[in-house]
Amino acid sequence: MNGEMQGKVCLVTGANAGIGKATALGLARMGATVVLLCRSEARGRAAVAEIERRSGSRALHLLVADLASQRQIRRVAAEYLERFERLDVLVNNAAVLAWQERRLSEDGLELTFAVNHLAPFLLTGLLLDRLEASAPARIVTVASGAHRRAPLDFDDLQNERDYSPFDAYCRSKLANVYFTYELARRLEGTGVTANCLHPGVVSTALFRGMRRWQRIAIWLGRPFLLTPARGADTAVYLATAPDIAGVTGKYFEKREAVRSSPVSYDAELAGRLWEASEALTQSRS
Repeated sequence: MNGEMQGKVCLVTGANAGIGKATALGLARMGATVVLLCRSEARGRAAVAEIERRSGSRALHLLVADLASQRQIRRVAAEYLERFERLDVLVNNAAVLAWQERRLSEDGLELTFAVNHLAPFLLTGLLLDRLEASAPARIVTVASGAHRRAPLDFDDLQNERDYSPFDAYCRSKLANVYFTYELARRLEGTGVTANCLHPGVVSTALFRGMRRWQRIAIWLGRPFLLTPARGADTAVYLATAPDIAGVTGKYFEKREAVRSSPVSYDAELAGRLWEASEALTQSRS
């Protein structure tokens, strides 16, 4: 374990498996205090134990919440603020892909949009004062190259018409990019940066719930999928690298800032999504 992140507090969502756990491990190895936000207490505790063993760190903490529930997001944000005096890095990693059918969250919202976009939108907003008080601080959101495949329909943000699991996922990832760019604009001058990334095509739990033929296709392509550790590399880089300390409002792939889809740079649409997200989460910035 090195001390590059000694004294820093990092919160990673969806940290019990896949990219999230690999990100938490990478930060722990650099000496950060890492808070794992997980849906399952049992899986979260197992992840903490594994990361302790592999990193040698004892500065690991667990928070439990289902990010499909805005009630639980508000509760866990309040718990974080009560327990931790600073927040240097927030990694919005948790995501779902409902492969079988359109499902609703506790709040009556389409599940993929609720977890992948509205959850980080709400959680970030609730923790923003602590991030600003800890500045320089960083917000890292795990998006995806899939954002290029499906534009947002502002008349159907809940994917009620002609529901397609993968299209819903793609739209939620485009929402991540819009969110990052609009957040960066709003945080200008605060010392808090906001960037997002494409982790690559990674073998993760997102593939659970696929139909049989889909699982076969993934199995055949498994040799070409990235490990979670490789998928987490850019997230850890964005959370820690000194050379990008002032970089904000960018989309990264393989540690490099690259162009996201042309439509993702439409500031009017990003602002429109922000307003819709405030309404859907009953929050105001």
